[in-house]
Amino acid sequence: MISDMGFQISDELLGTFVPLLVYWVYSGIYVCLGCFDTYRLHTKQDEDVKNCVSKGQVVRGVLLQQFIQAMVAILLFQITGNDANDAVEGLGQKNSSLIVLGRQFVIAMLVLDTWQYFMHRYMHHNKFLYKHIHSQHHRLVVPYAFGALYNHPVEGLLLDTIGGALSFLLSGMSPRASIFFFSFATIKTVDDHCGLWLPGNLFHVFFQNNTAYHDVHHQLYGSKYNFSQPFFVMWDKILGTYMPYSLEKRAGGGFEARATKECKSN
Repeated sequence: MISDMGFQISDELLGTFVPLLVYWVYSGIYVCLGCFDTYRLHTKQDEDVKNCVSKGQVVRGVLLQQFIQAMVAILLFQITGNDANDAVEGLGQKNSSLIVLGRQFVIAMLVLDTWQYFMHRYMHHNKFLYKHIHSQHHRLVVPYAFGALYNHPVEGLLLDTIGGALSFLLSGMSPRASIFFFSFATIKTVDDHCGLWLPGNLFHVFFQNNTAYHDVHHQLYGSKYNFSQPFFVMWDKILGTYMPYSLEKRAGGGFEARATKECKSN
C-alpha cells in the first residue's frame, strides 16, 4: 500500500493501471521518433497504404482491450490479493530479495512466452480462428507502437489477459512485483511493434525477439514463422518456426528486415 498526503493507493490498483499508462506514454515516444525516416523499417507511405485499418479504429480497439484487461486484473487481485499479501508478510525480507524477484520474473516470462507461442501459432493454423479473430491484428501489415495491442477482444482475452494471469499466478509474484513485471512486458510488446530500429536500443542487444524479428512475422511471407512473443525465441527454434533475417539499409533511408531462407507455406 502506497500512501501520500492522506491518499492510499493499493498495489493491486497500481498493478492494474500503471501498465496501461506505460503503454500510451511509451508508444507516444515512439510515435514522435517515427518522424525520423532514418530508423524506420517501413516508409510512412507504406504505413498509410498497406495497413487495412485507420489509426482511430486502432485506438478504440486498444482501449477496449485495456478495459477488459483492467476488469480481469481487478477480479484476479480480489481473489488472490489477501493470500498474496499474507505470503509477503510471512516471508518478510526474503520475499523482497532480488534473487526471489528475479526468479519470479524469469518464471513469469517463460510462462507468458509458452502460453502466447502455442495460442498464437494455433490461431494462425486454425482457419476459422485466423479469419474471424487473429486476422484483425494482421490488418497492421506495417506495425507501429500504439497498435501493439490492437486485436480482436477474444484474442486479447485468450493471449494477453489469460496469459498474464497465468504468469502472475504460477510465478508466485506479489501484486507489488506485478506492477514492474507487467510494465516491463508492456514496454517490450510496444517495442516489438514500434517499427523502428533505433541505435542503442537495449532490447535489440539482449533479446533476439525484437522489432525486426516480429516485423518479419507481420509480412505475408513470414506469417507462418516467428510466433514467439514477447521475450524469447526458444519455441520458434525448438519447433522449426524460426525465420532468420538480415537487416538491410533501404534506399532513401531506413532499414528493411529480409528473410534469409526460403519460406514454406504450412
